[in-house]
Amino acid sequence: MSTRTLAVVSAGLSNPSSTRLLADRLAAATVAALRARGDDTTVEVVELREHARDLADHLTSGFANAELQASIDTVVGADAVIAVTPVFSASYSGLFKTFFDVLDEDALVGRPVLLAATAGTARHSLAIEYALRPLFAYLRAVPVPTGVFAASEDWAGGGDGALISRVERAAGELADVLVGRPAAPRPVDPFADPETSFEDLLHGT
Repeated sequence: MSTRTLAVVSAGLSNPSSTRLLADRLAAATVAALRARGDDTTVEVVELREHARDLADHLTSGFANAELQASIDTVVGADAVIAVTPVFSASYSGLFKTFFDVLDEDALVGRPVLLAATAGTARHSLAIEYALRPLFAYLRAVPVPTGVFAASEDWAGGGDGALISRVERAAGELADVLVGRPAAPRPVDPFADPETSFEDLLHGT
């Protein structure tokens, strides 16, 4: 049995945020899909709002402080990445873009990535295709076919069932890509936030 390391990048600005909620659902579904395929998973979450000032300092100084560097190492060292952004001005947020701008240009080459986005209206549902996919194509990552978009109406009423279906499909695709790839041996990042809200989902509480 292999143990996979999954890095979850959430660019939500509020607390709580629908972006983090979607990130947690995708992480939990991916863990379940990998478990069904016989693999264990370690999940590490990077909350970009905690690094807003760190990222600005990096842009002006060219250096990452210890906390930001730990989050960069978390993403670069993971077997796969789940990347979730809110949609601002019909595209990914500036905070989301800045984080991926400070990575080394070869950091994500060949890395499986699940792309997701949240917005207040379904009119932005194509943002994954015309904004996120080109970004990760430039980084030479390997996005799975299904991107997951969640508008406000997806969190209530009958829309939630459709969202769950998309989450499970995308998570299954990410798990399928990971199965058969060698797991990357890497110690758990000591700066990663251990208090992730998807733990309740994983343990059924």
